[in-house]
Amino acid sequence: MTNVPTGLTVLVPCFNEGAQVEVAYRELTAELAAIANLEILFVDDGSTDDSLARIRTLAEADPRVRYLSFTRNFGIEAVMTAGFRYAGEPWTVQCDADLQVPPSQIWRLLDGAAEGHDIVFGRRIRRRDPLVRRLGSAGMHWAARTVFRIEMPLGASTFRLVRTPVARTITGLRLPWFMAAVPLVGARHAVVDVSHRERDSGRSKLRLARLVGHSFELFFGFSWRPLNVLYALAALGLVAAVLGFGAAHLLVSALTLAAVAVVGRYVHRLAPPPPAFFVRESNLPLLAGDTLTQGAPTPPPPSPPSRAGTPSQRV
Repeated sequence: MTNVPTGLTVLVPCFNEGAQVEVAYRELTAELAAIANLEILFVDDGSTDDSLARIRTLAEADPRVRYLSFTRNFGIEAVMTAGFRYAGEPWTVQCDADLQVPPSQIWRLLDGAAEGHDIVFGRRIRRRDPLVRRLGSAGMHWAARTVFRIEMPLGASTFRLVRTPVARTITGLRLPWFMAAVPLVGARHAVVDVSHRERDSGRSKLRLARLVGHSFELFFGFSWRPLNVLYALAALGLVAAVLGFGAAHLLVSALTLAAVAVVGRYVHRLAPPPPAFFVRESNLPLLAGDTLTQGAPTPPPPSPPSRAGTPSQRV
């Protein structure tokens, strides 16, 4: 049997992580020192603090450190798309910069992959996030599986190990939820328990409004049940109108507005998606389409005419 070289890319999303960049680098490289082909890929999601400067410094000192810096904040789905696209090793583990899941738990994911899985998700036990965050996440997963009948790995989190080519295939579909797309494409996956700890510094950058919006993308992106419910309600409204109930016209009006809103959400899915991200800076060779300049060099602008020119030359 031919020996195939293997290695690991650690994908680290960053958004205003500041000093946590160095903390993540030190802990990850120390824990994974035994892996010969190791790459630490930071993806700066449009940070406005000194995260990028700190990543640059690490990259100058350690050739294992690669980075992409977006032109603005594009969100976690864009980070994953870019990270998997530019990962240089055949396996990629996604690990948040806050290291709430300790780097030692990466070995648990690797053990799961050795059993023949394409993707191994970490399921956080004794999760240390705020109660509201835990309840919101549990409620969203329950609604997805029970109400909307969306197949998802039970308890899966963004701490995950993925066979890099498989990850590129999934993110290339431009579906809004990676973990919901995994069963959809038939990728072999497993879930393993991992430990969880409190965030060392700062606060999570994922806000409630974004979590709610992200949940809507899941519900409307992977389920037709909302439309089916509207069909049933519309039929009930029609029956009520025929039977002459006094509030039937109000009911029908409300259902009409709801139907327009939900149908509009589905029509939005048919529109061509905008580019997932644009990269402003990187120490990796970039695809032309991933930059605002389409890969063209940036020459200096023409110099203004000399102030000593003729009157026709002066503004």
